Amino acid sequence: MKAFVAGATGQTGRRIVAELVKRGIPVRALVRNLDTARQILPPEAELVTGNVLNATSLGDAIGDSTVLLCATGAAPGFDPTAPYKVDFEGTKNLVDAAKAKGIEHFVLVTSLCVSQFFHPLNLFWLILVWKKQAEEYLQKSGLIYTIVRPGGLKNEDNSDAIVMTGADKMFESSIPRTKVAQVCVEALFQPTSRNKVVEIVAKSEAPQKSFEELFASVI
Repeated sequence: MKAFVAGATGQTGRRIVAELVKRGIPVRALVRNLDTARQILPPEAELVTGNVLNATSLGDAIGDSTVLLCATGAAPGFDPTAPYKVDFEGTKNLVDAAKAKGIEHFVLVTSLCVSQFFHPLNLFWLILVWKKQAEEYLQKSGLIYTIVRPGGLKNEDNSDAIVMTGADKMFESSIPRTKVAQVCVEALFQPTSRNKVVEIVAKSEAPQKSFEELFASVI
């Protein structure tokens, strides 16, 4: 297995890279700025420069990777086209490149509540709408996929148990990004993660379950 990570220097992406490195899985990390990436990412990660919006560059960037994890996302700002470009067009470009390269498993991080049009986050240039469109494009691609929809993202880890459900079952609560990274990487190893949408949050009162149990519980 060799993993390609898009959005590698983002808060979630860098934790995915770290989790892959911790497990001894070779990583190619797609970054826009090498100097910044060297300060953020583990030295074991192979850095490749590129941009998900530049479709023609992605094939070379993916190289000999066998699995792909996408943790890209539009940064909050004043560009009304950013969520469309990054969350939809960028992911669409990655899906097309992954198909052309024969990627064996595509893990996509989106968000809780993507199916809710009347959600406050859609005030940020319809960001959930475009994430949902990206999900649907991946689902129709023919690639083996796992779509991970986390709740509110926290930078600090905690000991709360991961709660996992199928699509459109949870609408609030939060989860540490470290746990999101663990779920994304674990999806590559769990046969029951394939071609599923999973929603994840962390709750102190929930029972601790193995990843095998969590993925198998989602029908």
